[in-house]
Amino acid sequence: MSLDFGKVAVLFGGNSAEREVSLSSGKAVLKALVDQGINAFAVDPKTDDISLLKKQGFDRAFIALHGRGGEDGVIQGFLTTLGIPYTGCDVLSSAIAMDKAKTKQIWQSQQLPTAKYQVIVKECFDESDCATIIADLSGMVMVKPINEGSSIGMAKACNAEQLLNALNEAFKFDHKVLVESWITGQEYTVAILNSEILPAIRMQTENEFYDYQAKYQSTTTQYFCPCGLENKKLTELNEIAYQAFSAIGCSGWGRVDFMLDNQGNWNLLEVNTVPGMTPTSLVPKAAKQAGYSFEQLVVEILKQSL
Repeated sequence: MSLDFGKVAVLFGGNSAEREVSLSSGKAVLKALVDQGINAFAVDPKTDDISLLKKQGFDRAFIALHGRGGEDGVIQGFLTTLGIPYTGCDVLSSAIAMDKAKTKQIWQSQQLPTAKYQVIVKECFDESDCATIIADLSGMVMVKPINEGSSIGMAKACNAEQLLNALNEAFKFDHKVLVESWITGQEYTVAILNSEILPAIRMQTENEFYDYQAKYQSTTTQYFCPCGLENKKLTELNEIAYQAFSAIGCSGWGRVDFMLDNQGNWNLLEVNTVPGMTPTSLVPKAAKQAGYSFEQLVVEILKQSL
């Protein structure tokens, strides 16, 4: 390598509900760095004392932690305190992007398109409100824990009974839950790397939506990159993605997820500030279409810490 990154900590694993996905991402990142002669080491906050990173001589960190503790500003704040530069978004933008409701509020203030929603707080929730919530959100909803990723705790509900069951399940992961009007259409994602918009991907699953099983276990989920959009619609998608990413204050790299409804309208879903990084994950797929090998992608991300 022409660049000297020094001693690099690849942070992965952790304690979140997305630990298994993070382990896969981190192992792939670590291998790619080591294969290129970079002095990189695995660090798992669940088993390793990360307060010793500075004393152990680490010069920078590649964050491959998904979910809480990794994408919510916690590890970013900790590394900032230690004076160790890291990849990806800063403390504030990480914290905002992790909170789906705060993210949507900012997008709405910027007149960016996102589906109608309500925030349900466990401590204030009254079961008798379910029918009203469903009616207010057009009769069909998606239920999402506000601070989880990888589609963990998500479910579709079409009536009050289903909504109650979905909320009770989501409350196992978070005391605040987003209930969003159901969007019928196609799902797309746009990755951003150092201000470069990577080729958009369209996901197609036989499941009701692009859930955990479709993402990590299914052999029938299809990915289209190029995504097949006509130029005008693709330009529109890329512009909204960049605006949405910037509105949260994000930088470095990340991924913005969308639904294109049956009326041809874009609907922003969420921002991922530490997307999956296995060789078969979405960002590597988009990067490959743009001409980056997995190894080149990993180095481009690590450069953000210089």
